[in-house]
Amino acid sequence: MSQPRVLLAGNPNAGKTTLFNRLTGSSARVGNYPGVTVECSAGTLRCDDTLSVTLMDLPGTYSLSARSPEERVAVDAMFASGEAAPAAIVVVVDALALTRNLYLALQIMETGLPVIIALNMMDAARDAGLAIDSDLLSAGLGVPVIPISATRREGLPELRAQLARTLHAGGAAGEVPVVRYPGAVEAAVATVTPAIAAFKPDASPQAARALALWALLSLGDDELVAIPSALRDAAASARARAEESATDLDQAVIAARYAFLEEVVESAVTRPSAQRRTFTDKLDALLLHRVSGFVVFATVMYVVFEALFSWSEPMVGVIEGGVVSAQDMVNAALPPGALRELLKDGVIAGVGNVIVFVPQIAMLFLMLGFLEDSGYLARVAFLIDRVMARVGLHGKAFVPLLSGFACAVPAVMATRTIESRRDRIATMLALPLMSCSARLPVYVLVIATIFSGEERVAGVFSPGALVLFTMYLVSTLATLGAAAVLRRTVLKGPRPALVLELPPYRRPEWRTLLRSTWERVRSFLVDAGTIILAISIVLWALLTYPKSEEVHARYEAQRSELASVADESERASRLEQLDAAEAGEQIRKSAAGRVGLAIEPVLQPLGFDWRIGVGIIGAFAAREVFVSTLATVFGISAGDEDATPVREALANASHTDGRKLMTPLAGLSLMLFFVFACQCMSTIAVVKRESGSWKWPMLMFGYMTTLAYVVSLAVYQLGSAFGWGLG
Repeated sequence: MSQPRVLLAGNPNAGKTTLFNRLTGSSARVGNYPGVTVECSAGTLRCDDTLSVTLMDLPGTYSLSARSPEERVAVDAMFASGEAAPAAIVVVVDALALTRNLYLALQIMETGLPVIIALNMMDAARDAGLAIDSDLLSAGLGVPVIPISATRREGLPELRAQLARTLHAGGAAGEVPVVRYPGAVEAAVATVTPAIAAFKPDASPQAARALALWALLSLGDDELVAIPSALRDAAASARARAEESATDLDQAVIAARYAFLEEVVESAVTRPSAQRRTFTDKLDALLLHRVSGFVVFATVMYVVFEALFSWSEPMVGVIEGGVVSAQDMVNAALPPGALRELLKDGVIAGVGNVIVFVPQIAMLFLMLGFLEDSGYLARVAFLIDRVMARVGLHGKAFVPLLSGFACAVPAVMATRTIESRRDRIATMLALPLMSCSARLPVYVLVIATIFSGEERVAGVFSPGALVLFTMYLVSTLATLGAAAVLRRTVLKGPRPALVLELPPYRRPEWRTLLRSTWERVRSFLVDAGTIILAISIVLWALLTYPKSEEVHARYEAQRSELASVADESERASRLEQLDAAEAGEQIRKSAAGRVGLAIEPVLQPLGFDWRIGVGIIGAFAAREVFVSTLATVFGISAGDEDATPVREALANASHTDGRKLMTPLAGLSLMLFFVFACQCMSTIAVVKRESGSWKWPMLMFGYMTTLAYVVSLAVYQLGSAFGWGLG
């Protein structure tokens, strides 16, 4: 027998996902801005010794109008045809914004489904001087009201107990609130109610009435709502008759609901006699100011990048040492041959050279999570909306764009919270330019190669951190520029206004923050690691085979001549040099080397050689593969127990004419190529899925790849002409 299904609903920022995590032990992502939960998360909640339920965390939504994707998901979960009705719905309500939060609860209560109100953030309400009588609130609404604080775990046993009582009683609903709607609204509802049978045949009379009211207010967007034509026609006819009588159904229903809620809330809430200026108000005066707000934002972002490059460096050294030790163990345990080369130079070098960047990636996720959970990112969205308006993007696009710093795949999925399809597509096509965590290993590798040992600028700023900050700044400006072009050309149209909630500042809970960071890092390692392992093995094979017997015989003859060298250390040193030289020739004659040499004339104007070309080819599957590919290409001292790190091998590499390969100018050109290039199959796939067409991902791939080549070409050629960064 399946477990009863209980839904967890609420406004964005009401603490719904935090409560879900508390009740189920799940680590669903939490964030203090609208749109973190885009689809339903599910977990098991044990109510008492005899009852467990499946708890579903619905997307945060302000109403059931079904005019946005998250509202559609919530409506489907409650009323989907062919599914049993939920056993109960727990509506999480922010005690600091009671009337507005109860609007959604009222809509759900009108369906006749069993509802429990979880009155969250009671601790913050007390701090603000609010006294809320939950018993009076329950009496006015006709449903149980349980005061809780999800972050402090207050009231959770009482909530579990109330849910158990409701379910043991057969899911009996409370009294349906009596909202006095105008006569024109009631007439329209009566007209539409009979057509509900085609949409939801098993609906109770109360649910049918609520669905009729929902249909009247929700059928303006054909893209989002797919329902029987009879119901759509009935609703359209009823709306037309209401308009003939000069009745605005939307405004009439909203006004009636808020009048009811204000009366209930007024009787249950005692407010302080004088309005106090809260900590949030004082901090917002600084952080939302048009000048100081941007100064603080730039400072915060610089601290993030300083942490990525400098604070995580000690752990990078530890991991690099571990990778070398693992390779040494394979060298000692296995005889020379293909298996040892595969494990050492294919598997360990490939995966190891991605794991070595986990400290930076974890730091990125941790700091972004801290900013999200504190409520600061919602303020940044407000600030950035002014910039968004100039490029034609909706303010809600800020959240997906910022998520693009971590990974473009979930960022593309987060665009579902943008109501307009035109705005969603524009955001999808632009956000892959944001510097995701997969680009970070490339940036760090090049920066460490060029700026290793450099003194701090002005004695304060790390050169590496400044360059890293610049790459992220360039990617952000490029994203906004691409969005502006798209919104003025292929996706031309009006820009809707931003409606964004600014939650109070909260102290992030470190346990939740660390757990969510670990989940993100683990997901990155699992998803990327699988691809990297497979591609590393393929690349190792392509870089190893076919072997040239003529080259091998020539070097074997030279090794035989060294047998006469009496000094053992000198003989070992010269053997190492021969091994390195043979490996270099063998790679040039391998399948991958031949491809790299074939495209080298195209890449030379960018400052790259065939080895960088091989890395770029591998990176088209996933950017992370670039580093592991270079590890294979430059791992030319495979028999050396003290294997040279990739960045040292890159620093020592030269062109065939003796010129240094990784000059500052070439490094800048390479980083800019990765800023602009679309090198992620997963991103292309998710854009196709979200847009429903191959047209948009192909456009994205085409313009980004062209832009990457043109920008790198211009930078390298201009720099060479003026003699910049060539030494």
